[in-house]
Amino acid sequence: MRRPRVRENVNEAIRFREVRAVFPDGTTAVMNTSEAIARAKEIGLDLILIAPTAQPPVAKAMDYGQWQYEEKKKKNEAKKKQHVIQVKEVKFRPNTDDHDYDFKKNHAVRFLKEGNRVKAMVQFRGREIAHSELGKRLLERLAADLAEVGQGEGGIRMEGRAALLLLSPVKAEKPKGEKKKPEAPAATVRQPAPSA
Repeated sequence: MRRPRVRENVNEAIRFREVRAVFPDGTTAVMNTSEAIARAKEIGLDLILIAPTAQPPVAKAMDYGQWQYEEKKKKNEAKKKQHVIQVKEVKFRPNTDDHDYDFKKNHAVRFLKEGNRVKAMVQFRGREIAHSELGKRLLERLAADLAEVGQGEGGIRMEGRAALLLLSPVKAEKPKGEKKKPEAPAATVRQPAPSA
């Protein structure tokens, strides 16, 4: 048999002896918790602990269902506004030709513009590791091509059979009040000279 779920910080679940009770009519009073619960129930509302760390803790008389709804709404709004930064990976080989390089570079540009970080990797197979400078040159070229949208973090490093470069997006500077462009002088129209 399942036990009924106890609602935390509501009515009898409030574990403080005294609370600063806030009521819908705007009155605020520091009172015994049991008195505050009784007064809230007289109005037909629940006593909900809003600020447990305050001295004394603050509790508000309101409808529990309405409070839950508002809290859920606040969390969803906060979730919408946050942007999770991901690390996107772009892989190359030491002998990647120009078309493939441009294709992957464009992907990296898109990732950086979206606000994500990019991990560029040159993978070496077999004896290619003897020419690791080719991979490093490729990553240096990539860093130079992406200088406008991304900046390298910590430089190029070797990890096992791969050369790595981590790029993070460049923060775009916000203009401090855009200046108006000076208007070009109006073109003067020449009147034809009167014929004599």
